[in-house]
Amino acid sequence: MTRLTRRQMFMALPVAGATLAGLGCWKMLAAMQDGSFDPHAIRNDQASETIPDFSLPGLTGQSDGFSTAELRASPVPVLVNFFASWCIPCVAEMAALRVISRDIALWGIAYKDKPQDARRFIERDGSPYARTGLDESGMTAIDWGVTGVPESFLVMPGGHIAWHGAAALDDALFHQTILPLATQASAPSTGGGRSP
Repeated sequence: MTRLTRRQMFMALPVAGATLAGLGCWKMLAAMQDGSFDPHAIRNDQASETIPDFSLPGLTGQSDGFSTAELRASPVPVLVNFFASWCIPCVAEMAALRVISRDIALWGIAYKDKPQDARRFIERDGSPYARTGLDESGMTAIDWGVTGVPESFLVMPGGHIAWHGAAALDDALFHQTILPLATQASAPSTGGGRSP
């Protein structure tokens, strides 16, 4: 009897696993259908999560870089985009970033890139970034929780992260998800209680 129970248990495990996977897919598809699922967003369950401490040099001939203090002091939401000249999705994303930068403050961080390569990359068709920092070692990206490039963060005044996505940005994602969050933060009631 014990042997039969073990055999039944081992047969039940794959069935249970398949059932759970099916339920997960069903839930995801239902969320996609009603528009509440963003496949590129990374859940940020901590509403009080703030940007890490960092200070980055700029790219020669571009800007002076930026730091935690400057990002926190911004009176408007800032979309921070990690990119690299060697990243194929980053190349594809650049055209969309040039359009997006008309509607939001866009700051870039060159991830594990050579300064001259990063500068050439963003200057090729005109830089979309208001400010650009250089993270040659990749340590700042690690502190931010970056898993790859391109990756973006919507940072509210005071330094709170409101959105984090791990994919190339496009016009639809920006207008459906990011811009509404940024606009909400720019409403008249923005100033209260959101200090780091």
